[in-house]
Amino acid sequence: MVAPLSPDADTLSASLRRLCAARWLVLGVMAVLVGLTEPLLGVALPLLPMLLLIAIAAAQNGLTLARLGRGACVTASEFALQLWLDLGTLGALVFFSGGATNPLVSLLLPPVAIAALALPTAWVLATGALAIALYSLLMGIYLPLPLADGERATRLHLGGMWITFAVSSGMIAWFVVRLSALIRQRDAALGAAREAALRDERLVALGTLAAGAAHELGTPLATMAVVTGELARDPKLPDALRDDVTLLRQQIGVCKDIITGLSRRAGAERLDAAAPRPVDHWLAGIIARWEELRPDARHVLTASGLRPPPAIVADPTLVQAVINLLNNAATASQQAVEILAKWDAERFALDVRDRGPGFPPQVLAQGGHQAFPGHAGGSGIGLLLARSAVERRGGTLELSNDPAGGAIAHLELPLAPP
Repeated sequence: MVAPLSPDADTLSASLRRLCAARWLVLGVMAVLVGLTEPLLGVALPLLPMLLLIAIAAAQNGLTLARLGRGACVTASEFALQLWLDLGTLGALVFFSGGATNPLVSLLLPPVAIAALALPTAWVLATGALAIALYSLLMGIYLPLPLADGERATRLHLGGMWITFAVSSGMIAWFVVRLSALIRQRDAALGAAREAALRDERLVALGTLAAGAAHELGTPLATMAVVTGELARDPKLPDALRDDVTLLRQQIGVCKDIITGLSRRAGAERLDAAAPRPVDHWLAGIIARWEELRPDARHVLTASGLRPPPAIVADPTLVQAVINLLNNAATASQQAVEILAKWDAERFALDVRDRGPGFPPQVLAQGGHQAFPGHAGGSGIGLLLARSAVERRGGTLELSNDPAGGAIAHLELPLAPP
């Protein structure tokens, strides 16, 4: 037998909830069978002890569900104990109704199957040993059923076997299906976590390269600033070129500011140290920063929401994420970028729309999860950095194409720190 993986507390809690739900069904069927056996089949059973056992099992099941509702942590030993209580209850009911000659004795098997699905090997072996021991005892120690007619006893035995098979099949199939779904969900979550870890690893590598590039670019930018300053002071410089030199000096200043703040944003300036700002001021500052970087780009801003606006933590990585989305939109289309911002007390939503050709299918499928080679339409490393920053802040980034033409990047952020 292959040893099952050691389950965690959440998996065991979910499995125990399913066990309790299945237990209601089995106890209900048992109560009906015990109550109707004598009126319908003419077989007298000791009703009082059997119904008392069912009532005790039902009370215990209710207490277990109440405890789970309070968020109790379930261990493998507790789950095994729950299965052992089921085996004891079923064994006692079979003891009062013919022992091993009662076809319902086969209901000792489903708890063993459930243990094999949900518990480590040691607990599975212990549960199986208990079921075998009970079955063995019931072969010699039991209250016989008062049946003198052998042919009638055979018919009742076959009918009981059918009931046992139906109940066992339904329980095992339902439990296996639900547990398989839980395993698939866990595997999907593990896959997403592995993908996020790989993406974070790539981002760390990019951060290291960016820090090195910032250090190396400082000297040539300083040289360019000196040269453009001398050009601006040259009285012989034509007026037509003077405006270009002024713009060049401004762009060099922006580059120096970016490089100066790069190391601070990468390490010293942590999210928990960032100051909250009203969302409208925060967005206006981002757009102003973007206009410095892209003086040729045009935009149309529509903002609405709660007044006075709630505050958002001004995380620098989020600022860069929004700027990346704006840059992608401005690169994709020569028309004005449409910026639609909405907020309430809990969430901030931002749509960045362009009128370009739209996102290619591979970008819609993988955009933000992996980097693409650089190309004229953008949507490469910028989306990877943007998605990472947004998800780290507890938000979401969705990409889509507008049926009327163009692309939409929809960003949502919680306004409370994660």
